[in-house]
Amino acid sequence: MQFSIQREALLKPLQQVVGVVERRQTLPVLANLLVNVHQGRVSFTGTDLEVEMIATCEVTDAVDGEVTIPARKLFDIVKALPDGVTIHVKLGGERVNVNAGRSRFTLATLPATEFPVIESIELVEKVSLPENVLRDLMERTAFAMANQDVRYYLNGMLLELKQQQLRCVATDGHRLALKEIDLGDAVANQRQVIIPRKGVNELIGLFGSGEGGIDVEFGRNHIRIKREGVVFTSKLIDGRFPDYEAVIPLGADKQAVLFRDELRGALQRAAILSNEKYRGVKIELMPGKMRIIAHNPEQEEAVEELEADTGVSDLAVGFNVGYLLDALAALSGEKVRLSLRDAQSSCLLQDEDNEQTKHVIMPLRL
Repeated sequence: MQFSIQREALLKPLQQVVGVVERRQTLPVLANLLVNVHQGRVSFTGTDLEVEMIATCEVTDAVDGEVTIPARKLFDIVKALPDGVTIHVKLGGERVNVNAGRSRFTLATLPATEFPVIESIELVEKVSLPENVLRDLMERTAFAMANQDVRYYLNGMLLELKQQQLRCVATDGHRLALKEIDLGDAVANQRQVIIPRKGVNELIGLFGSGEGGIDVEFGRNHIRIKREGVVFTSKLIDGRFPDYEAVIPLGADKQAVLFRDELRGALQRAAILSNEKYRGVKIELMPGKMRIIAHNPEQEEAVEELEADTGVSDLAVGFNVGYLLDALAALSGEKVRLSLRDAQSSCLLQDEDNEQTKHVIMPLRL
């Protein structure tokens, strides 16, 4: 096996796959990338047995063959080489030689036969959409995923196909983020899958802002996403996602519309004097304005007053200020709408002119 390639052309696929490889491995081969040269193209495969990423690119002076090479070492070498240099990779016995200009590196290898590869997935449904649309869906909901929760099904993101819609939903039990898009065509099979947290983060890092098409393939136990030069496959979390629609407050008729940046700034300032453990702030609504109040055990206080388009009077609810700020950061409109039912209800936070994104935050007793 051998091939030659420009440094920049090699760095891109390595960057895409190296993040999947865990630094601490139970199996030595999982610290390696599977490198396969076939008909003038090289593919690099990284996996941690749950998530698999394959990136391919064209090469010259190619001789077909495959082997596994230490992922982090190969990436660090290529990253450290000067721009524009041509890299020559050649397998000799149980070692692989990486040469570039006056630099020479010899790396240990492991046989390709030891490398675990996800072959085929049992396809149930497939949808195609622009890359930037799926990225936007995931970015605006991923922050609400749980992290190492005992309710393992919360440590990921729900991707739901329903009639003509694709939805992303994430919740950690204290807050919920939902965004949906219309696909235009109805899907034959309704499907709910939970992508693990690591897979979601890898996908967000992989996607660019381009409008190139990607294919999302829903399998029984896997999800596979294909874009030009890259194939991403992830195992699904085997569990039942909670009934998230029951969490969205119905009849939340007490509303306030505010400028998003003004509200963010006021919350950031109030957060400085909030309780470090609970990070609670009290939101008070009165006709034409909103007041934000924060206290801490040192008897310090912050009060922020904002103009608000609201007719609500004498309503006060406590919230975790960090959750409010995360939700505001994931919205994009100039103005946002807060919807509440009563002093014990959760808060529904949305862009004023966009119903497709919903953020729900549970109240906090102060």
